[in-house]
Amino acid sequence: MKQIVAVFAGLASLGLAGLAEARDQIRIVGSSTVFPFSTAVAETFGRSTDFKTPVVESTGSGGGLKLFCSGVGVGTPDVTNSSRKIKESEVETCRSNGVTEIVEVKIGFDGIVLANAKGGERLDFTKEQIFRALAKEVPVQGKLFANPYTTWKDVDPSLPAAKIEVLGPPPTSGTRDAFVELAMEGGATGIPMLGKLRGEDKKAFKAVAHAIREDGAYIEAGENDNLIVQKLEANPSAFGIFGFSFLDQNADKVQGNKVGGVEPTFENIAAGDYGISRSLYFYVKKAHVGVVPGLQEFVDEFTSDRATGDEGYLADKGLIPLPEAERAEVRNAARGMTPMTAAVSAP
Repeated sequence: MKQIVAVFAGLASLGLAGLAEARDQIRIVGSSTVFPFSTAVAETFGRSTDFKTPVVESTGSGGGLKLFCSGVGVGTPDVTNSSRKIKESEVETCRSNGVTEIVEVKIGFDGIVLANAKGGERLDFTKEQIFRALAKEVPVQGKLFANPYTTWKDVDPSLPAAKIEVLGPPPTSGTRDAFVELAMEGGATGIPMLGKLRGEDKKAFKAVAHAIREDGAYIEAGENDNLIVQKLEANPSAFGIFGFSFLDQNADKVQGNKVGGVEPTFENIAAGDYGISRSLYFYVKKAHVGVVPGLQEFVDEFTSDRATGDEGYLADKGLIPLPEAERAEVRNAARGMTPMTAAVSAP
């Protein structure tokens, strides 16, 4: 009798009172960068256990967190992948919708690359050049103006006289968030006028540093990195922005360009030498654990050494593993379903 009561209590907690059983398949949404890693784990999990293979959707980090934070119940995802840390505003949205216990799982690192078609001219960009090429407004003679640069040579005489054409992710993407923070903001900081603004008014500085031009030089290509690769192959003078893992999987079609003299390689990202790199995560709704079958076991698989270890199957797909001690710490917290308490990123 106690077992029956416990089952119905679990169902009620998911808004399932009156239904015979809960959803029997894990639902995962989120980052297009984490998508191939999550899919590989889901397929391995489906083959090696008696649980159904989880359904994984690529919605972008922001889109995934919006779905994840919409509430508790079978109509909402169990897990969301993210190529950035959850924001304070997203935690508050979760909380206001009844998602009060969120388990954060850091899985490894990834670099953000500027890639072009294989065989095209390989360049060495500085972060300042990247900012000047893609910012909505740039300093000209001490004042901010709408970006006047149409070619890379306009940005810097050392660069080719090719039209600036960069395909990249939309605002809902964690890759876009990381790119503007690490590359654009990093480049803006090195410009004296904007460096001064940063010291005087951080909010105004970020408004300039994070704003990408909308005049056609930067083309939003959605959450489909395959589409960017296809367009790069069709246009050898264009560049694309996506995660290193995707570059690694398409090395026969596209090539990465240096940033600050450093190539985007597995070794350079792992060593912290490549200047545009970030951590990758997934978030679990603790209220769904023990109700949606296999959720805890899926998390255990994802955090296992055979998946995310130095010789794990995700390393073969381009994931840069965490250091061994940090992996153990993450694994223990995930297995204990310890809700996050650490600071999150700003809104």
